[in-house]
Amino acid sequence: MWLQPEIHRYIMATAFVVTGLLHFIRPQVFVKIMPDYIPWHLAMVYGSGVAELMGAIGILFQETRLWAGGGLILLLIAVFPANINMTIEAIEKTGYSSWYSIITIARLPLQFVLIYWVYWACLR
Repeated sequence: MWLQPEIHRYIMATAFVVTGLLHFIRPQVFVKIMPDYIPWHLAMVYGSGVAELMGAIGILFQETRLWAGGGLILLLIAVFPANINMTIEAIEKTGYSSWYSIITIARLPLQFVLIYWVYWACLR
């Protein structure tokens, strides 16, 4: 039962809806982790929130699943620099051994797991 892609798509859609909405409810959380070299922080946060919401809805329908899944993979790749920046800042502020730094370091490979999960549930 747990290996059925449909179940994973519903779980995934729920996760992307929650995080997509958080981009609008608490945008500063996302703005503050963005690298300085990326312009228009707030606009980028809102844009990625829209992309997450559209992707979440799109993966639920067979007609849009391939495009939505591909878009979510591209989004997960595009936001990776913010995850790296968050990790660098955590280490600079709290050192390697703080819980926050450990969590942000562990979060980096998780991005690749998420990319594969979207691929597995939506594109293969």
